[in-house]
Amino acid sequence: MTSKELKQQLHDILPPLRRFAISLCGSVSDADDLVQSTVERLLTRTKPDDLELIAWAFKVCRNIWIDDYRARKVREKATHHVELQRTQSADNEERVTHAMQLDEVNQALAQLPDDQRSMIALVAVQGLSYREVASILGVPTGTVMSRLARARSKLAEYFEGVSVCS
Repeated sequence: MTSKELKQQLHDILPPLRRFAISLCGSVSDADDLVQSTVERLLTRTKPDDLELIAWAFKVCRNIWIDDYRARKVREKATHHVELQRTQSADNEERVTHAMQLDEVNQALAQLPDDQRSMIALVAVQGLSYREVASILGVPTGTVMSRLARARSKLAEYFEGVSVCS
């Protein structure tokens, strides 16, 4: 693959990779840093022959996020405060409502274990099939299905007790 072809493929996968990173991080600025680290690693390593570029990118992104999460676990407590993440104020009711709904979803996702959050991000946000997720994460398809079922169940329980804006 030529350098030009690689650049074009990387350009094509950036939007889904960024959405995945946002779903993992819960913060746009942290997600942008994660995408940058992922692309840097993709450019400095050799792609495995058995994976497509996008699957490899998701795998690399998830692994970097896990490593970073473990390293920053104590320091991240402050970044989970919604007040610290908001940088702009909404001046119309619709924007405020959407922001409140997004906050509720992010809080619900933050309650999930890492493995379940990854499943929700890859299946629900990225729209990947169970088989694709299993390949990316290196787990059996049944594991993907059971983790996803547990994640959906926990999210349903969370939203039963929370008043979500309509």
